[in-house]
Amino acid sequence: MNLPHDYQASATAKTDGNVLLAVAHAAEIASHAPSEFGGPGDQWSPEDLLVAAVADCFVLSFRAIAAMSKFEWNDLRCEASGVLDKVERDIQFTRFQLKATLDIPDGGDSGRAQRLLEKAEATCFVTNSLKAETHLETEIRTA
Repeated sequence: MNLPHDYQASATAKTDGNVLLAVAHAAEIASHAPSEFGGPGDQWSPEDLLVAAVADCFVLSFRAIAAMSKFEWNDLRCEASGVLDKVERDIQFTRFQLKATLDIPDGGDSGRAQRLLEKAEATCFVTNSLKAETHLETEIRTA
């Protein structure tokens, strides 16, 4: 992997209505302020996108680590939540909570699965780029 990587995105808006988020290689996403900030609450918001990015990065990190480790698994679901709070004078995310549910084949090594989940949390590019604490709760199930 050659670093650094450079990513570009754009946001386009009129005086009211949705913000259109775009990258060159994917469909546009409509965004708006969440209802907590006076938005309609029926579109993706920057806050939703950040929490989704945390969950997405965790899952993709696990997928890569499991592949490199030749670890067999069936399904991974990561539910993420983020706490937005006031710290001194700034509003910022202060905590992310991840709940990962991993399904592994019968006879799979649940101890190894746990270690790989923890490694995915520790190596996630997104959470490593944020100030907020990240906490991981896991459940490992055999099929």
